[in-house]
Amino acid sequence: MTKQKKTRLTADDIHGAWTIMPTPATPDASDWRVQHTVDLDETARIVEALIAAGVNGIFSNGTFGECATLTWEEKRDFIATVVETARGRVPFFCGTTALHTREVIRQTREVMDIGASGTMLGVPMWCKMEVPTAVQFYRDVAEAVPEAAIAIYANPEAFKFDFPRPFWAQVTNIPQVVTAKYLGIGMLDVDLRLAPSIRFLPHEDDYYAAARIDPERMTAFWSSGAMCGPATAIRLRDTVNEAKRSGNWSDAKTISDAMRLADSTLFPRGDFAEFSKYNIGLEKARMDAAGWLKAGPCRPPYHVVPEEYLAGARKSGEAWAALHVRYATPD
Repeated sequence: MTKQKKTRLTADDIHGAWTIMPTPATPDASDWRVQHTVDLDETARIVEALIAAGVNGIFSNGTFGECATLTWEEKRDFIATVVETARGRVPFFCGTTALHTREVIRQTREVMDIGASGTMLGVPMWCKMEVPTAVQFYRDVAEAVPEAAIAIYANPEAFKFDFPRPFWAQVTNIPQVVTAKYLGIGMLDVDLRLAPSIRFLPHEDDYYAAARIDPERMTAFWSSGAMCGPATAIRLRDTVNEAKRSGNWSDAKTISDAMRLADSTLFPRGDFAEFSKYNIGLEKARMDAAGWLKAGPCRPPYHVVPEEYLAGARKSGEAWAALHVRYATPD
């Protein structure tokens, strides 16, 4: 494939609804003996459907994208399929997180050669990091692959790193770091001041509240619920944009509240830490129950999930499917 020449994205290019894809799995993907588990036809179908729905960007190969359980050959084929299908119509950041800097750089170079816009990158997680180590990691990747825009994958449970205030104050000085997949908004106002060059993307459930905190800076969010049908995320984006113009936030809050209610059964006992133990299985069960896509089974070893937890995830998927139907219909 010919490398696509493009200008590196900046924070100003990050706006709207960014969806996070699973890596669709073949029916036998939970068997460790199987070497080719990616459903590439379903991958292409999902990408085309997301773009048709109006999403602004796509992330992939995070946690429920099963970055940690794909072989390199599987990941490469998946990323190539996304790039070939998207054809540059929306930006695409794919995960290249690995256990050490050299492997991250190797993968990031290869995905940029394939045609990705950048990487959604967490820190290596074998040893718990301190801030100087984490900052140097991102500096090294940026130096090695200067053409790659970097979206920091700031998930404390996944990476055993809290992404504290001093971290954001330092990585904002790395030009390649343009955005961050951001969890929670309790310290958002502080982080916005510390990291003026970074476009923070809160979870869709927090976007309404984040936009009220700083309407000018908070222009984008990440969505996993969109994998149950993207209409709700698209409606939230448009309604928040209208609220910024009109000053009437009531409709945006209504959508946000509906999203939170649909998510209420996804987290076992309402505990994010417990959810994080089974993130992949719960998210994929939610998507499959919603029926908008075929996520397929989990790849080992993360295919063992308590049935009572799966029941809550399926209930959440059904609720999201109902929201998709509601918001797919114009007012």
